[in-house]
Amino acid sequence: MTHSPTPLLFALLVGAVLAVGCASTAVTDDAIVTNTSRALGLPSSAFTISNRADSGVQTTFIAKTDGGHTYNCYVEGSVSVVGRVVSDAICQEMRQSDAPASARRSNARPSGPAPAAPACNALLRAAGRCN
Repeated sequence: MTHSPTPLLFALLVGAVLAVGCASTAVTDDAIVTNTSRALGLPSSAFTISNRADSGVQTTFIAKTDGGHTYNCYVEGSVSVVGRVVSDAICQEMRQSDAPASARRSNARPSGPAPAAPACNALLRAAGRCN
């Protein structure tokens, strides 16, 4: 009596599909810290991770350094028959738009007389910018 290889192939295929996981399974907290440390060039003790959110194969999070810099970061991860795979962390420093109004005003142009217009040259004359 011979057996068909179809049930075995089907079982292997189902196992492979089930083994492929999303970021919540693949990306551990340790992987986030390790990869963020490498991306920021800081020891893991110099920043904290918060606001983790898993979506499909991507995990997003916030990294805040002891120096007060805040980064919006993400990694991508999956689980396959070869094991867990997690990408390098990609981080972008967040803008300080939430700085107090007094700090934002310090970057504004100081009040007083307007700066003098640049001297007229051939290029400005040709553009009609000379008075």
